[in-house]
Amino acid sequence: MRPVRSEPLIIRGMPTKIPLLVHGNFFHIFNRGNNRENIFVQERNYSYFMELWWKHISPIAETWAFCLLRNHFHAAVYVKEQVTDLTGPKLKDPSKYFSNLFNAYTRSLNIAIQRTGALFERPFKRIPIDKEAYLMRLIIYIHQNPQKHSFVTDFRDWNFSSYHSIIGNAPTRLQKDKVLQFFGSREDFIRIHQEIQPLADFEDED
Repeated sequence: MRPVRSEPLIIRGMPTKIPLLVHGNFFHIFNRGNNRENIFVQERNYSYFMELWWKHISPIAETWAFCLLRNHFHAAVYVKEQVTDLTGPKLKDPSKYFSNLFNAYTRSLNIAIQRTGALFERPFKRIPIDKEAYLMRLIIYIHQNPQKHSFVTDFRDWNFSSYHSIIGNAPTRLQKDKVLQFFGSREDFIRIHQEIQPLADFEDED
C-alpha cells in the first residue's frame, strides 16, 4: 500500500473550505441527491452509474471501495500521482472528472425519467484521509452503510457495493489486491467486517 500522507484532516464534518483533490492522496468521496431525492430510480441505474464511474474516474483515481444507495453514494479513492509527461494529453483538475461523471449521469437519468435540473448536491463532498486506521474504518463504513440505513438487515445482502467484488474471484476494476493486502488477507477482510458493528459513531456524511 502507498503511504498515507500526513496532512490536516477534519473527520467530524466538512471543512469550511472545500479541500482540493490532491494527487497522491486518499479521499472519501460522497454525494447525494438534491433535497435527498433518489439518484437511483431503477435497478439498472446502479450498473449504469458504475459504467460511467469507471469511464470518468479510472483515468485519475484508483477505487478502493464504493457503495451506492438510493439517494446517495460513498467511495474511497486514491487520486493517482500527477502525470508529468508533457507529450501526453493534459490532465484536468481531478475534481473535473467527478463533475463530468455527475453531469453525464444526470443527463441520462433526466432523459430516462423525463425530469429536469440538477440531480446531485454541489459541490460534491470530499474528505482527505491521512491515517491508515481511518482508511480501514472508512472502507468498513462504506460496505456497512446499507445496514446502517436499514435498507437490509445484513450489509452482505446489498448488491450495490464493492464488498462481494473484493472477496470474489471475478475480474474487477477495483483495487482488490491492494485492499485485501491492506486488511492482511481475504479472511481478515471478511472477519474484520463481521466483527465490527455498523459504525454509529462514525460521522454521518450522507
